[in-house]
Amino acid sequence: MKVCVVGAGAIGGFLGVRLANAGHEVSLIARGAHLAAIRQKGLKLIQDGGQLLARDVVATDRITDLAAQDVVLLALKAHQIAPVLDDLNALFGPQTAMVTLQNGIPWWYFHRLNSPYGARVVETVDPGGALFNGIDANRIIGSVVYPAATIAEPGVIRHVEGIRFPVGELDGSESQRVQQIAALLEDAGFSSRVLADIRAEIWLKLWGNLTFNPISALTHATLETICRFPMTRELAATMMTEAQQVAERLGASFRVTLEKRIAGAEAVGAHKTSMLQDVEAGKALEIDGMLGAVLELADVTGVDTPALHALYACTSLLNHTMQEQGIRVRGEPLPVPEVETSRVASN
Repeated sequence: MKVCVVGAGAIGGFLGVRLANAGHEVSLIARGAHLAAIRQKGLKLIQDGGQLLARDVVATDRITDLAAQDVVLLALKAHQIAPVLDDLNALFGPQTAMVTLQNGIPWWYFHRLNSPYGARVVETVDPGGALFNGIDANRIIGSVVYPAATIAEPGVIRHVEGIRFPVGELDGSESQRVQQIAALLEDAGFSSRVLADIRAEIWLKLWGNLTFNPISALTHATLETICRFPMTRELAATMMTEAQQVAERLGASFRVTLEKRIAGAEAVGAHKTSMLQDVEAGKALEIDGMLGAVLELADVTGVDTPALHALYACTSLLNHTMQEQGIRVRGEPLPVPEVETSRVASN
C-alpha cells in the first residue's frame, strides 16, 4: 500500500520504519536536520536491542510533492495541522483513508456522533472549525497512540515501550477499510484492534495524558516519580476524577479503574512524557488538545473542574513564557563545588 506519514517524528517515524520494512511504499513528511539525515542515511529505528533501517522511502518537507495515497497517517501535533490543511488535499484520492494520531480530544470528536450536544466544533483545538469543515469526516479513522518513542538524534528513532495502535470508525461500524488498516498495522509488527467505541479509548489514554503531561512539564519529573510522590499522585487522582465526570456526561465509559490507570503509568518507569520532552527542547506545548479541550467540554457539560483549571493555567503560562522568550527549560547538573581549604594557625 502507498502510505504517507505526515509528521515523521518519534511516533510517525516509528510507524514509517516498520511499515517500510513490511514492504509498503512509504513517504515521510519531516523537516530540518531530521529530514536531512533521513535523506542522507535513511530512517533508523532502535527497538528491543536491535535496529531497523528504512532507506527506500521518499522524504520531503513539501506535502504537495506527493501524489494521492492509499492511507495517510496524520502524526502531527494538534496545533500543527491547520497550517498544512490545504496541502493535505494533494494526498487524497477518492478512497484515501486518513488515520489521526493526535493526543487529546480530536477536532472530529462530534463528527458522526449521536450526541445530545449536537455536531459542534471543539474550538480549543479547531478555532473557527477549519478542520471540522475542511476535512471530510468520511475519510477519518480514529486511533489511539500507546507507544512511547523519542528522536534519539536526527534520523534515529528510539522505541521506549508499547506497540498498540487501536483504530475505529467514527460511527462505530466495523467497515472493511478499518479492518484493512488494522491488518496493515498488524503486518508491520504493531497491535491494532478494531474498536466499536474509539472515543472511549481516547478518553482512557487522555485520562493519563491530561494529568501526567502537565505535571511533568511543571516539575520535570518522570512518570514513575510523579506516581510515587504522594502529593502528585493525589493531584493526578483528583484531576482524573474531574475528567472522568466530563467524559461520562458525554457518554464515554472507562474499562479500567482510576488506580489501575495510575499503576499503569507508574509501571512505564523513569520515562519523560512527550510534554516534558517538548519543554526541554523549547517546542510549543500540546496543552490545548490534552487539557484545554477537556475544559471546554466541561463547560459544555456543566462539570466543575478546579484542579484541571489550575494545571491548565500554570502550564499555559509556561508555554507562553517559552515561546515569548524563545527558551527551553531543562535541568542541568550543578557544578561540583570547589573544596575549600583553610589554614590552621599554630601557636
